[in-house]
Amino acid sequence: MRDVTTIAAEARARAGKGTARATRLKGRVPGVIYGEKQTPELISVDSRDLLKELQKGSFFSRLFTIEFNGKSERVLARDVQLDPVSDRPIHVDFQRVGKGSRIRVFIPVQFLDQDQSPGLKKGGVLNIVRHEVEFFCQPDNIPEAISISLAGMEIGHSIHISAFALPDGIKPVIQDRDFTVATIAAPLKEDEVKPAAEAAPAAGAAAPAAAKAPAAKK
Repeated sequence: MRDVTTIAAEARARAGKGTARATRLKGRVPGVIYGEKQTPELISVDSRDLLKELQKGSFFSRLFTIEFNGKSERVLARDVQLDPVSDRPIHVDFQRVGKGSRIRVFIPVQFLDQDQSPGLKKGGVLNIVRHEVEFFCQPDNIPEAISISLAGMEIGHSIHISAFALPDGIKPVIQDRDFTVATIAAPLKEDEVKPAAEAAPAAGAAAPAAAKAPAAKK
């Protein structure tokens, strides 16, 4: 079981743009806790605490305990709204998770032993199709990542979800096909790169000429 991070929160009396703006001016981020057929709870969290957890990574696949008003709620983060200019969090949604419940969560993919892949040593490129994969699992059994060794893999090798040794109790949300997670692709040849590079200056040179062309007389 992964460690559960505790975040201190404060209850909010009301929703609304004005109240949310006042909350942010105090250095806090408004949020809500919902789910488990219970009444949603309006909260706010310290913006520095929230930013620190976001920077750790895997924010949406980690369990949190939110403490406020003398009680605690076990939750998963489900959404964070960011300011379009500063990129700082301005609102956060948490979903309650009960013991024994089954949830959907995205789990990061790790590719190990890349230095032991003959294909990559020959100049091949690891083409990652899915950096994360969505799984059904129980809240107490969320792995930090799923991983696979690339040792021995040659150019042209496709890595499907069936190749991963998955922890007990987790299943991919997509179960009707053995989907591709990554491939080891051949490197681009020099003659495949040059035409694109040469076409760009030519296109750029044509633009000024078109701009200087005299208007047609009527």
